[in-house]
Amino acid sequence: MPHLLLKLNSVPEDELIDVRRLLDENDINYYETDAGRFGISLAAIWLHDNVDPEPAKQLLDSYKEQRYQQAREIYQQQQRDGTAETFLQKALHSPIRTVVIITAILVVLYFSIMPFFWGL
Repeated sequence: MPHLLLKLNSVPEDELIDVRRLLDENDINYYETDAGRFGISLAAIWLHDNVDPEPAKQLLDSYKEQRYQQAREIYQQQQRDGTAETFLQKALHSPIRTVVIITAILVVLYFSIMPFFWGL
């Protein structure tokens, strides 16, 4: 039975290229599936039946840790330089999205809290 190695939902292209390169360099036999035309299938990297999943999982875990450390260092450097994007900057960058999210939160809060006030 094939082994699921990595789901590709929201995986950046550079990370996907790195994972492919890592698997190829270590001679790990894999294949990819895509989400399909309507996006309802599972986009993922799979290991073939005859491949032991443990070495591939260990490689992927070490790669994820390395990538996390790099991203963390970049973010900390941006914070020291004062170039890290703040919440307000992100909100102003996409105001419609921000308004929709805040509205959804307020609607959920309203419907969660109002039954307590109606019972009084």
